[in-house]
Amino acid sequence: MILFQSKKRSLILCALLAGFCASAQIQDSLQQNKQEQEDNVKYPVLQIKGLFQARYLVGMAKDVDVNGLHHADGSGTSNNFMLKYMRIQVRAQISKRTEVVALANLADFKNDPKSRVLENAYLKYTFNPKLAFTVGQFRPWFGIEETYPIDIIKSLDWSNQYTEFGKLGWTSFQIGLSATGQLQLGQIPFQYAISVVNGNGKNQVNDNDNGKQYSTRLLFGLSKKYNFNVGLNGGIGEVFSKKVYAVGIDLSSLIKFDPKWSLDMQLEAKQATNHVLYNSVVPELRPTNPDEYLIRGVYFLPNVRYEINHKNLSAFELSCRYEYLDTNFRLNSNPRQTITPMFGLEFLKNYGARIQLGVQFDRYKHQVENTSQYNNNLFIVQVQSRF
Repeated sequence: MILFQSKKRSLILCALLAGFCASAQIQDSLQQNKQEQEDNVKYPVLQIKGLFQARYLVGMAKDVDVNGLHHADGSGTSNNFMLKYMRIQVRAQISKRTEVVALANLADFKNDPKSRVLENAYLKYTFNPKLAFTVGQFRPWFGIEETYPIDIIKSLDWSNQYTEFGKLGWTSFQIGLSATGQLQLGQIPFQYAISVVNGNGKNQVNDNDNGKQYSTRLLFGLSKKYNFNVGLNGGIGEVFSKKVYAVGIDLSSLIKFDPKWSLDMQLEAKQATNHVLYNSVVPELRPTNPDEYLIRGVYFLPNVRYEINHKNLSAFELSCRYEYLDTNFRLNSNPRQTITPMFGLEFLKNYGARIQLGVQFDRYKHQVENTSQYNNNLFIVQVQSRF
């Protein structure tokens, strides 16, 4: 009997030891599940997004059409329904580190589609958060507006400054190569972007000369509490064998007063060689140095947001952007000042559906008949849906 009990205790002890050894060999379940999820992903992973955006415009200035062009004879369209965007974006994650993105605006078929329609078309390879390469047609970072899409903009449209610098090859969609990343400088979050592009816009068969435009953006997060960031932008390049440059600085902040009220502010200033205007002058009349033709602009955009979180209404926003832009301030200065107050209602979160109402007031120092350099007041109703 004593021998039987001793054998029983020995069997129980062996079973416990075997169970302990087995449990010691089992990996952490969370780590194992995470690794299994990564290993079980079947590439490519496709994601499709879209944007619909339409407007109704009413020109409120005499003899000025909805595009801001003055007509001394009284002709021109003073009201218009307009389809601005019908975008489709396809994002293909083809490996853990590689993605390919294509973005097309189908609404551009209403114009000559040869240099339009296709907007983004690039491949991005991410080594780690500190370094990623993008090649193809994309928006090189050179200011605040390049870092977010049109569908979450706080005003009516891109700033006049952004549009003009896009014509100069520094912003908007360009063809080239870019390196981006983010890291910590001590306690300061830091992001960078270094880009080299052709500089002659999107959907071009070839560069229009042998020159390239090199730009960089450095972004410093100086206050986490107020989401206060400072961006420094600079670029040099060569266009038709002439040296060109661009510089800029931008400030942004997001202050949350409570869970419902917040204030978003953007301030941006830029200056650059206006080589497009320089090269439009006949060679016999243009100076040797293209820096005689300089563009300078600044804008300030505050936006107040209130989260309602009702089943039919998510939030409302109120913004008022002030812009100052002079496309040739050294030789033939005629600054344009634009004030755009906007009121927006958001019906789905993350701007999934919203309606905006506003007025764009344009004022020039000198009005020029039968040109777009003419004072104008434009009323806008805009609707959009993201999907």
